[in-house]
Amino acid sequence: MGGALTRYRVIAWIVGVALVVLVLVGMPLKYGFDEPAVVAVVGTAHGWLYMVYLAATFDLSRRADWPLKRMLLVMLAGTVPFVSFYAERRVSDWLAPRPAPAVEPVAG
Repeated sequence: MGGALTRYRVIAWIVGVALVVLVLVGMPLKYGFDEPAVVAVVGTAHGWLYMVYLAATFDLSRRADWPLKRMLLVMLAGTVPFVSFYAERRVSDWLAPRPAPAVEPVAG
């Protein structure tokens, strides 16, 4: 599952950054300054990258045996600015390997 988690984490950050650039840079340029180039390029890239994000999330959710609701919520995280970063942190925490508890020797 380590490879699936790594793929998910990378694409979650890429999609998140693309969406933030689209919303905070592209949209003001398009609607405030009549310059649609950033929206055209970044919007198209985000759309294609979001499809990769959905596939990576689906793959990870099946490997981790998530319930359908969790999978869908994580998938939707790529559509709201900054939420994909939060979701990536939560997913990483859910799936991070936990250290084995220390075993005390039995005195006898």
